[in-house]
Amino acid sequence: MAETVRFGISIDDKLLKSFDRLIAEKGYLNRSEAIRDLIRASLVELKWEGGEEETVGTVTLVYNHHVHDLADKLTEQQHSHHDQIISALHVHLDAHNCLEVLVVRGKAREVKKIADTLIGVKGVKHGKLVMTTTGEELH
Repeated sequence: MAETVRFGISIDDKLLKSFDRLIAEKGYLNRSEAIRDLIRASLVELKWEGGEEETVGTVTLVYNHHVHDLADKLTEQQHSHHDQIISALHVHLDAHNCLEVLVVRGKAREVKKIADTLIGVKGVKHGKLVMTTTGEELH
């Protein structure tokens, strides 16, 4: 385990008060944990920018299953990326609308491309990609 290093920072009083409200709302026990999470999030996002980093993410889709051929098109896309889409969850929201959550793993650029393709299928009402890290490079 890495050695813990203590350091100080200078920060505007108003910004610090806002930060303290934020960490209280999110349930952090202290500023250090919140700052560590902010640093990790920034490092993870920086790695995605290159596109070659191994990443995982979820693609969330909401669609009306009555739209002609939409479910078939989404299934076809999923089958064509079976190596990257490692899990899928399908939920019936009501008599017309479905929610699908797909877990995708691969290089960041590939995950983004798959998500864009799925979200762009005609008839998808809303879609969102949330990317994260495999955790291997974080301490």
